[in-house]
Amino acid sequence: MFKIDKLNVKIKDTNKDILKDFSLTINAGEIHAIMGPNGVGKSTLSKVIMAHPDYIIENGTITYNDEVLNDLTTDAIARKGIYLLMQDPSIIDGVSNSEALRTALKEKGLDTNLYSFITEMKKELNSLKLPQDTMHRSINKGMSGGERKKNEVLALKILKPSFIILDELDSGLDVDSLKVVANNINDYLKENKDTSVLIITHYSRVLDLIKPDYVHQMEDGKIIKTGDITLAKEIEKTGYNRVNEIKKSEENE
Repeated sequence: MFKIDKLNVKIKDTNKDILKDFSLTINAGEIHAIMGPNGVGKSTLSKVIMAHPDYIIENGTITYNDEVLNDLTTDAIARKGIYLLMQDPSIIDGVSNSEALRTALKEKGLDTNLYSFITEMKKELNSLKLPQDTMHRSINKGMSGGERKKNEVLALKILKPSFIILDELDSGLDVDSLKVVANNINDYLKENKDTSVLIITHYSRVLDLIKPDYVHQMEDGKIIKTGDITLAKEIEKTGYNRVNEIKKSEENE
């Protein structure tokens, strides 16, 4: 179980609060989506979970399988099986995909037999429609936005995390590439049924491909409404302001 309880977060060296009494529980195997306009704290949430140094937790807790993550480093959090597929993946020159992934597997104490590793890499590259030489290239160097996203999914499928955060998955992807990426993630989830997912997005089109169990609307640093996929469709149709007006009207009745 992944749980955030009454989390308050501010930007380092400022008094600006980003998350305000934010709470969320995601059980094993569940897919949750958070939607909201720019500036409400969606991407900040993913960074806070992964211990980005620009954000300070003032109070509240983040726990995974009953272990508090608040004071752990990013690499320690990743070792717990938490994986962030970033909105804008970084370029790491001089480190190849195969080198990085095989080293990560060794750190996790998993089988790194070279033949088995290369065979799996080739299979996943084909599935993602990436060139075979991608495994020997520096991480994300010379890649388009879509290829970089696919490369992130390649790492996901090799490392096999148990909790996945998808931050603006459709950013930089054309329609065909988005389908390829979503299909690969869905295939992974079918094979690893206890894997939990947190999708952070502006638009419902991603949720048409990776179907959530719960959809949360975020406003001013916290969740203000929870529903199923129909909430995402309502937001897409009427916009965030109209959904907020409806919510306030319901509360006043």
